[in-house]
Amino acid sequence: MDPIILHIETATKTCSIAVSSGSKLLSFKESNDSEYSHSEKLNGFIEKVLAEAKVNMKALNAISVSKGPGSFTGLRIGVSSAKGIAYALSIPIITCNTLDCLASGFIQSFAIGAKDLIIPMIDARRLEVYMKVIDAQLNSIEDTQSKVIDPSSFDLYLKEDRKIHLIGDGAFKFHSIFQDHPQITIHKSFLPSSRFMLSSSYESFELKKYEDLAYFEPFYLKDFVAIKPRKIF
Repeated sequence: MDPIILHIETATKTCSIAVSSGSKLLSFKESNDSEYSHSEKLNGFIEKVLAEAKVNMKALNAISVSKGPGSFTGLRIGVSSAKGIAYALSIPIITCNTLDCLASGFIQSFAIGAKDLIIPMIDARRLEVYMKVIDAQLNSIEDTQSKVIDPSSFDLYLKEDRKIHLIGDGAFKFHSIFQDHPQITIHKSFLPSSRFMLSSSYESFELKKYEDLAYFEPFYLKDFVAIKPRKIF
């Protein structure tokens, strides 16, 4: 019998919840608000997807959560919820790299060339993004990193006559830089989703690649920096 897995994606402003049987999607719900409202929506979304899938919470075999990189606040909320459910039900917790799952979802959704590259991007600050470079076979060409993007950032790959697909909520920031480049396409509306976590999570479950519930922490990539309020007087 295929495992029933609950998937939580909160690494960006998207709050996305799905439930699956094996790698088959049973139900999902998500919201792409301009503000982070995960703490308000997460539990309600979980209740709704379980009800739509006709799955009792106690029937869950594992919890899958997007581990980052991404928003400190979003990741903290998602991982805390996943840990709480896993602990309460005594079931394992599985994690997915946010950028890998985004690229996997893109491959499932679009037909691209064998030499094409996918660059999933998550917004950081100003011209900085969390990103990695992945080929059409989902092999990592460049590992996850924090990078400031400029017009020459992808010259190495462009000289190889490759086409590049920029995806994720960090990609549209560079529309003015790359909009007229014939080898670069910006997919501004292709965002992280719990739907893209199913295959990876199922594979991890089958291989028993679980996280340590007590010690697992999100992949923030950079330390959280609190911004001090500006003095008015």
